[in-house]
Amino acid sequence: MNQELLEKLSVITEEEQSILDGNTQIDFELYNQDASFVIDSQTLLKKGKLIEIRPHTRFAHFPKHRHNYIEMIYMCKGSTTHVVNDQKIVLNQGDILFLSQQAEQEILPAGENDIAINFIILPEFFDKVFQLLEGEKSPLNEFLMSCVFKSQSDYNHLYFNVADVLPIQNLIENMVWSIINNLYNKHAINQKTMGLLILQIMNHTDKIESSNSDFKGELALNVLSYINENFQSGSLTELAELLNYDMHWLSKEIKQQTGKNFTTLLQEKRLLQASYLLKQTQIPIAEIIESVGYENSSFFFRKFKEAHGMSPKKYRMSTNA
Repeated sequence: MNQELLEKLSVITEEEQSILDGNTQIDFELYNQDASFVIDSQTLLKKGKLIEIRPHTRFAHFPKHRHNYIEMIYMCKGSTTHVVNDQKIVLNQGDILFLSQQAEQEILPAGENDIAINFIILPEFFDKVFQLLEGEKSPLNEFLMSCVFKSQSDYNHLYFNVADVLPIQNLIENMVWSIINNLYNKHAINQKTMGLLILQIMNHTDKIESSNSDFKGELALNVLSYINENFQSGSLTELAELLNYDMHWLSKEIKQQTGKNFTTLLQEKRLLQASYLLKQTQIPIAEIIESVGYENSSFFFRKFKEAHGMSPKKYRMSTNA
């Protein structure tokens, strides 16, 4: 991370100085007006704000608590140890952790050189982000949509070991920079940057981990990850072998948990990719059909028209008009 940003984030806060002076217990009145163990966004966000950042409080044990917002934690330097719904997670430099409102979190004491940033994010922030993603499917997108639109999230957390992925590191740093420097148009910048961040993470689903205590959430995550990475040639047979499940059982479980069968999920991903290529490139339609995994062009044309109400050619012309 940029050295100037690190220096700003490393400054001992008033709360941390109080801890160093001997007041070793976290004062929950700083996080919630009624001092409960649910951290309140209204205490941490200025009125009208949908996103804010604050350095993680070091030097003290942060007891079990929840948040009434979506939290994203980014490890700038060093490491921190979290216990999320009884699962131990060690964040190292460059790692990212997303927590739903249902996640119960405990944090072990961090040292002076362990610098983490907490992003406090209201669900409404993701409205424009979802528009940017245009229905793209990924574990992170499913997680966020579950947080925003369901009273109970399918996953309580997602952990990303992405320290070696430079575009993701740059996007996080851009968000931190715009907020710390209070850029005039930071809200629009951060919504678009968050969308780009999710799109980048979609390319690295092998670096995502979720709660292994939530079997249903873990299975759905594995299925979506597999389809995202193997939509050109993936099959239910191969997925069942990879996960070591009976194919017929897996087929029924996918339908029960997602409301769609494996073939439908695969077709949706292929058509989404084809739509993107039609809009963003001038690749010939025949090459696009082959690149997204279709051998039968007639079948592709029929499915595409069912999804969009027009042929691929008209779709390309309408989006480029």
